[in-house]
Amino acid sequence: MKQFTSINDVQNIEQLILLSEKVKKNPFGYKSFGENKTLGLLFFNPSLRTRLSTHKAALNLGMNVMIMNLNNDGWSIELEDGTIMNEGTQEHIKEAAGVISQYCDVIGIRTFASLTNKQEDYKEEIINKFINYATVPVISLESATLHPLQSFADLITINENKTNNKPKVVLTWAPHPKALPQAVANSFVEWLKKANVELVVTNPKGFNLSTQFTKGVNVIHNQSDALKNADFVYAKNWSSYVNYGKIGSEFNDWTITKEKMDLTNNGKFMHCLPVRRNVVVSDEIIDSKNSLVLEQAKNRTYAAQAVLLKILQDEK
Repeated sequence: MKQFTSINDVQNIEQLILLSEKVKKNPFGYKSFGENKTLGLLFFNPSLRTRLSTHKAALNLGMNVMIMNLNNDGWSIELEDGTIMNEGTQEHIKEAAGVISQYCDVIGIRTFASLTNKQEDYKEEIINKFINYATVPVISLESATLHPLQSFADLITINENKTNNKPKVVLTWAPHPKALPQAVANSFVEWLKKANVELVVTNPKGFNLSTQFTKGVNVIHNQSDALKNADFVYAKNWSSYVNYGKIGSEFNDWTITKEKMDLTNNGKFMHCLPVRRNVVVSDEIIDSKNSLVLEQAKNRTYAAQAVLLKILQDEK
């Protein structure tokens, strides 16, 4: 594996899942692959789980780790070719990616959607230009439109908790006071379409995800109908893709409550965190024995470790 920015970079998903199971059972058993290797983590926006879990995954593999918050600690980076840099930016992406590649054996990059220009966000300019100009593998720690490490951890969590061969998994839109990207939802659909599950997406009208992700997926606009007999309920807000960046403040009745979960097949509750309690989900659900949010967060380490290990193994 030369890079990890989406499920399309994974040649064999089942093998990657098996690798994650192996590293979870023996987290420190693969240090020979990471010894004397350095992982650089570059953050353009805040992070808790991604930052800590990927750092821990690298340490488990015996890697050195360097972390930089580019928006605060680095020079402003110019992305455009041929530009006359006589205004705000001080360093071009060509030099930045080239220099970091000399210091690091793998680069992890976290960016965020602007939610103002759909075409620019879906071009994924930052991460794609790093891939273009870096000379080492690049891992997405979340981009403007995708969050593959989160979705890989989610799939691991579902596999560990399913009670039948083909569980019903519902991704449900949830309210939120500010506009959020489609990245987590896009990735979740992308990964679960490849899994042996019955996938349903439910959201208010006007909040459909891009059809490049939901093509072939059952999309239902009645949340109660969608939740019936669900084995897993993944709640996540995303702003409108069609009316790009709009948040939909009039749909507060989409909060996941006990009444909603009573429609399910004793369903497990999932969320990527951080979560707005009693906005996205009620306390009694996220604090219940059926809540998997902490398991998902724990599996972030093993998802990242499996990806890093696969990249290091392929370089041998």
